[in-house]
Amino acid sequence: MKKIVLLCFLIACAISLNAQDAKSVFINIPDSLSPLLTKVNREDFADFLESNMKAQVKNKMDKMSEMKVLTKDYLFLQTTSQSSFQMKLLQLNDTTKIICVIYTVCGPVGDSRILFYTSDWKELSLKDYIDMPGMESFFLTPNPAKIEEYNNARIPLDFYLLKADLSKDNNDIAFTFTSPEYLDESSAKVLEPFLKKRLTYVWKEGRFSLKN
Repeated sequence: MKKIVLLCFLIACAISLNAQDAKSVFINIPDSLSPLLTKVNREDFADFLESNMKAQVKNKMDKMSEMKVLTKDYLFLQTTSQSSFQMKLLQLNDTTKIICVIYTVCGPVGDSRILFYTSDWKELSLKDYIDMPGMESFFLTPNPAKIEEYNNARIPLDFYLLKADLSKDNNDIAFTFTSPEYLDESSAKVLEPFLKKRLTYVWKEGRFSLKN
C-alpha cells in the first residue's frame, strides 16, 4: 500500500512539473500582477497562437494587446504601444522552477524592471538571483590621453535608464544602457567610443551572472 501511495505521489509531482510551462503559468498569473488583462484575455492569447492566428485581444483600457512570442518557457507580450511584458521559466534545481519577469516602458526610451517569482507567483528577492548592472558597468576604461574628453562626454548623463531583454532561445538576459538615446546627435556621437553597447548575463547554478 505504501508503495502505491509513493508511486502516486511521484506521478503527481511529475505531472505538476510538466505543467509548469509558460502558457499555464501566465494564464494563472494573479490579476493584481496583470491589471490590463483578464484570465480570459490570457487564455485567448495562447489559443490564437496555437491556431496560427494573430494573438491580439482588447485589454481593460479598450486598447489592443498582442502576444508576439510563446514557447514552452518564454513569452513576449506587447501590452500597450509603449509597454511590454516578458516572462521566462528558469530551472532553479531538479524539481523547482522560478519565474523571471521583465516589465518595460518606452517613453520613448526603454526602461525595464525585473522581478522574480515562485511558480505560483509569490515574489522573490531580486538580489538573490542577480546583481543588477550599474551605470559604470557600461563604460570602457578610457585611454589616459582621452580622460578629459571622456569626462566631458559623461556630463549630460545625469540619469540612468536600463532596458532588459530575455532570450527566447536560451536563459540569457541582455542589458542595454538607454540613457544615451536621450542625448542630441552630437553628444551621443562623442560618448559612443566610451560605451559598451550591451551586457549579457547568463543563468548558471540558480543565479544570473555577467558573461565573460
